[in-house]
Amino acid sequence: MFAVFEQYLQRKEFFTPAEIEHIRAASTVRTLRKRQYLLQAGDGWQSNAFVASGCLRTYSVDAKGLEHIIGFAVENWWATDQESLLSHQPSRYNIEAMEDSTVIVLHNDDFERLRREIPAFDKVVKALVLRSFMAAQDRVHSAISYSAEQKYREFLQKYPGLVQRIPQHMVASYLGVTAETLSRIRRQW
Repeated sequence: MFAVFEQYLQRKEFFTPAEIEHIRAASTVRTLRKRQYLLQAGDGWQSNAFVASGCLRTYSVDAKGLEHIIGFAVENWWATDQESLLSHQPSRYNIEAMEDSTVIVLHNDDFERLRREIPAFDKVVKALVLRSFMAAQDRVHSAISYSAEQKYREFLQKYPGLVQRIPQHMVASYLGVTAETLSRIRRQW
């Protein structure tokens, strides 16, 4: 499964065979069964995880027991809790496999060492951070500006294949609408 990660990296930048081997040596391949946690709320998070196969979701559970989905991660996406990683505080999020999944895990110390030692890796990470920041800004904008229908339409445009892999109630949670509202929108279409 490391080959998927290698292909991802090579599509972004040029890496020498020695650099790829250096990254491979710092990486751990982890297989998750459906509904298995990569991270549970309350645990510390010290890694970055690249999704080689499968689908993960990041979510929190409020005092009433309601789930609030922060994001999804499918093949060639990353799953992490930057807040816990940077603050060294316990995570408030769960990262759970929604299907059988394989992730490439890089402990943060190794991740940062690779950034210092391999300029191409650092360049990939910087581009990833910028894209993540823009996506977060876009998500906040849509959450405060769009109607439920507009949010769903945008979700379908941005992530066309994702809606077939995720239960409707989870899409609703991600969009910040009720499952009933999402059902009504889908029926109207």
